[in-house]
Amino acid sequence: MAVIGAGISGLTSLKMLADYGIDATCFEASDRIGGNWAFDNPNGSSSAYRSLHIDTSKHQLSFRDFPMPEEFPDFPHHTQVKQYLDDYAEAFDLLRSIVFETRVVHAERLPGGGWELTTERAGERASRRFDALVVGNGHHWDPRFADFPGEFAGEMIHSHAYIDPWDPLHLMDKRILVVGIGNSAADITVELSSRAMRNEVVLSTRSSAWIVPKYIAGKPADKYFATLPYVPYSWQRKVIQAMQPLSAGTPESYGLPTPNHRFFEAHPTQSVELPLRLGSGDVTAKGDIDRLDGHTVHFADGTSAEFDVIIQATGYNTTFPFFATGFLSADANNHVPLYKRIFVPGIDDLALVGFAQATPTLFPFVEAQARLVAAWAAGIYRTPPTAEMERMIVADEKKYIGHMLDTPRHQQQVDYFLYAHDLRTREIPRGRGRASRLGGMIRAGVTA
Repeated sequence: MAVIGAGISGLTSLKMLADYGIDATCFEASDRIGGNWAFDNPNGSSSAYRSLHIDTSKHQLSFRDFPMPEEFPDFPHHTQVKQYLDDYAEAFDLLRSIVFETRVVHAERLPGGGWELTTERAGERASRRFDALVVGNGHHWDPRFADFPGEFAGEMIHSHAYIDPWDPLHLMDKRILVVGIGNSAADITVELSSRAMRNEVVLSTRSSAWIVPKYIAGKPADKYFATLPYVPYSWQRKVIQAMQPLSAGTPESYGLPTPNHRFFEAHPTQSVELPLRLGSGDVTAKGDIDRLDGHTVHFADGTSAEFDVIIQATGYNTTFPFFATGFLSADANNHVPLYKRIFVPGIDDLALVGFAQATPTLFPFVEAQARLVAAWAAGIYRTPPTAEMERMIVADEKKYIGHMLDTPRHQQQVDYFLYAHDLRTREIPRGRGRASRLGGMIRAGVTA
């Protein structure tokens, strides 16, 4: 079995496959593991900036079979997350299965099943065949730029390229516009709006956002987050929506535009400092951009201002550069229909891991997916028929994103607790039953 990528998706897949005695080879374009969490990653895929701390607390972030160290702070720095992944790989002897500095340039499904992978290392190409493929190349590495009318005469970068106030641009004594209001936009805005930087910083947001605190009553706020699987999801949202103003106030109270959605109808932004910077006058919030004209940016409210730099924190495309055009690709709205966010209907030897925006935590979500993929690879779990998979994709998307804003950012949204409960109590038992009756779809190099 082949695995593409040695970030959290590839690492957890390797670990779970090994638990089932399945031989797997992982191809990693970089010289190190960690993917997005490998700061300054030579493969160019990392979106980590120098000051980045994880927005999920270590209590929710930890893998279920490998807790984060007690000595880590509540919200670890990216270097600590990388160390955690290094320790995970060492603890489960995963490095022996990874081929580093080897990029998969093409993955072709063979007519009779199985895959031929064309890899490139130091300019030389080679081909190998595998009976099944797990894709874990991530979805936070291909920047998505907003397309505004007009032209900007200053510097424009995506947040993916941002390292710190001096790399790749010198961002002191500048007029800076940050576009977007996700976690990265909030972090970068806070960093550049420090009075010590002598910048003028404006934050432009099309939809605005609800800001959630990192601490409530002295504890990480996400320690209180748990979705109850037996209570209708819509009821739970109503309770959370009623409580939100009591914990963090309304966005308008510190200068943000009124959101075009209710709380939890879009991904909230987690920031302690952004409300303070807005309330202190260090940051000015504006609505959507109408057009660009040289150094002048015209906003939808009829106002305009001059800027030297625009930083677009406008999200990412979901991209599979190794597949042939049209084989599997996201649409213009970043939508990729996957059964249980893993399987492509009609293709029984392909699994994707990590292609979701899981609330409130990603690492255990990926771990749960990898556990199911390993059972599938070992032949003890089987997906339902194609028509049933397609029906369930529609039902699950209605459940998880039917109430969300219809934007590219929310096409992969899931609630981790509901998702994990569904896998544990419904999908895995049913899949085991299907495999028991019909046999597994593949037996991927089982060695034990």
